[in-house]
Amino acid sequence: MTNHETRRQILYWRLLAGVFTGDQQPTLEQASAGIVDDLGLPLAVLDPGISIDNVVQRYPAMQAEFDSLDFSETGDAAAEDAQTESTAAEDAQTESTAAVDAPTEGTAAGEIEDSATEDSAAEVVEAAADAPRPIGAADVRTAALVSKLLLNVFATGSGQVSAAQLGGWQSDANWLRRCLGEEAGTVQGVLTGLEGELVSRMRLREVLADPHLAAQLTPSMSLIEQLLRDKHNLSGVALANAKRLIRRYIDEVAEVLRTQVQQTSVGTVDRSVPPKRILRNLDVDRTIWKNLPNWNPQDERLYVDRLYYRQTAKRTVPARMIVVVDQSGSMVDSMVNCTILASIFAGLPKVDVHLIAYDTRALDLTPWVHDPFEVLLRTNLGGGNDGPVAMAMAQPKITDPKNTVLVWISDFYEFDRSQPLFEAMESVHRSGVKLIPVGSVNSSGHQSVNPWFRERFKALGTPVLSGHIQKLVNELKNFLD
Repeated sequence: MTNHETRRQILYWRLLAGVFTGDQQPTLEQASAGIVDDLGLPLAVLDPGISIDNVVQRYPAMQAEFDSLDFSETGDAAAEDAQTESTAAEDAQTESTAAVDAPTEGTAAGEIEDSATEDSAAEVVEAAADAPRPIGAADVRTAALVSKLLLNVFATGSGQVSAAQLGGWQSDANWLRRCLGEEAGTVQGVLTGLEGELVSRMRLREVLADPHLAAQLTPSMSLIEQLLRDKHNLSGVALANAKRLIRRYIDEVAEVLRTQVQQTSVGTVDRSVPPKRILRNLDVDRTIWKNLPNWNPQDERLYVDRLYYRQTAKRTVPARMIVVVDQSGSMVDSMVNCTILASIFAGLPKVDVHLIAYDTRALDLTPWVHDPFEVLLRTNLGGGNDGPVAMAMAQPKITDPKNTVLVWISDFYEFDRSQPLFEAMESVHRSGVKLIPVGSVNSSGHQSVNPWFRERFKALGTPVLSGHIQKLVNELKNFLD
């Protein structure tokens, strides 16, 4: 291993230690400092607390180097390798030709020498083709810059994060996206997760008060949860930016859920109502099939003695959907998804949606059910659970049990209120109401549901629904169809 190879390896070892352990290794730090100094680079290249923008601002000549970083596998390095191999092969061929043309004494000796020279030339060409491109000082310099960028993005450390630190990280993440080019999409999910982690450790109010920083935040479930918890402590610009982020997230999720709910039927054909005898409802295929016995082969005509029409009448009784949401902190993911889903179903014809949120008290949010943004702003995350209080508010809304679905979203940790709540749910179910207990509906499928309730719901024939929200969409569509 050459000196340049060793130095590059040291820089990459330091990178791996920083990303995967988060601890500084004194030996690697000291060796890296010497390498960077020898390359003529500033020590700021080794400090992950200094953003790329700050480095470029202090040392403008380095901007071109960072701009030229290319993480693709088919970049300039591969071209240089090919050029080096080609040059080495040409040199070996030249030496071979020169050796063959050299004068010899005697025919036998000349033939032996020619043969040996040709074999030697072939070995040189083959060795040149297989030899890797030598590592130079430029490669070590590139390794230092790449390590700087990757450490800044992926070694996020621990502890509280300031608004300036978040802004610096967002800037470094943009540098990485530019370097990756078309491949940036492959790491977008990782970058979003890292940003969410930083947001969870930061002084959120400080960021929200800065419109520039707030505009760069990527709405996520963890961020929405923090905003909902802290909304009562926000005002002015910070509150306006918080509402804008919540609205963005709701719109993004609603677009996905609306696609899943579209084509939902809100009624079944009522066979007791005779079909309306108009041309639009004429069932041509059935009419032909039923009248085939009237076919006259002599004049090749089908004589129709009866027309058949499609039945299109549907039941007009509206379905009532009652959604009860546990607004404790552990259920925030399900609460957001189900609140948005309730608003979508509320927009369908002949579906009467009611929404109740509860902790130790119950709150009827039905007047705002069409606007999940307003619903979420009126919730209070955290606190205990008192399911019987919510059930007392939901039961009077059940006027037609067989045409009512009750969706109850909770982890069902009710402690000493478990038995009364289950008995009330069992009574509602036996009255004819479609009961759908929901443990969690999210993209990850992780859940934590009280085993006591889980066993009893299963025995009742209404197992707890959990996993992707598409499962809940399917259950509701089956009821409404």
